[in-house]
Parts: sequence; C-alpha cells; structure tokens
Amino acid sequence: MAGNALMQIGEVAERTGLSLRTIRYYEEVDLVVPSARSQGGFRLYTDEDVDRLQVVKRMKPLDFSLDQMRELLEIVDRLGSGARLPKAERTRLLSTLLEYRSAVQARCETLRRQLDIAEEFAATLGQHIDELEGAGQPAATTTH
Repeated sequence: MAGNALMQIGEVAERTGLSLRTIRYYEEVDLVVPSARSQGGFRLYTDEDVDRLQVVKRMKPLDFSLDQMRELLEIVDRLGSGARLPKAERTRLLSTLLEYRSAVQARCETLRRQLDIAEEFAATLGQHIDELEGAGQPAATTTH
C-alpha cells in the first residue's frame, strides 16, 4: 500500500490487531491522531499512523506508561522529522532514545526469566500428572 493511502479505523484495527476501542482510546490520550477525517467525519489513518500504533502495541506488554509511550513517540518524531536540530538537542534526544532501548532490553530479560520459571513450572506439573497417571490414580481426582 502506498504511504499516502488513507485507511479507515477498521482496516487499521485489522492491520494492527488492536480493537477499535483501543485505537480510539489511544487517540483520546494523544498517542496517535488520525491524519485526516472523511467528509462524513470518519477517522482516516496513514501507514505512519499505523506504525505509531505498532510502537504503542509493542510498548504496552513491557509496562511502559502512557507518558513514556508519548515521550518515545515524540523523540522518534523529532529525530525523524528531517528538521535540523541543534546539536545539544539532538544529543539529548539520542541519549534518551538509548535509555529507552536499554529499558526495553532489561524488560525483555525480565520476561525471559519469567518465561523460564513458567515453563519449568509447566514441566513440573506435567511430570506430576504423568506420575499420578502411571500410579493408576486419575490426575483429576487429586486434592489440593
């Protein structure tokens, strides 16, 4: 699809996997703003708007706050605007962007550790079930 093509909210929801309600909420809290409105008042989005929603979607499970999401989007917007930024501002924005990357990496590591624990627990339960079934005791009849 061309970068200038406009999509209605239903297509955006399908492309992002977000609900219409969630997309509207992100609009209410100024994380994404439709690029245009149809004559009938329908929200119209561009590929860039979809990209913004994808960033928000990726940050959500990592427990970033709405303010952090907004800040990161603003940084990406400023750095990607093509505008000539003062060196100090560009350095500050890049530094903050690097801090976000470090935070994402740390949160991913935390999630990996949690997943390891969950998988170990699932395996332990599986072994327990196998032992119970092997002893002729139906697993469903065990008590807490």
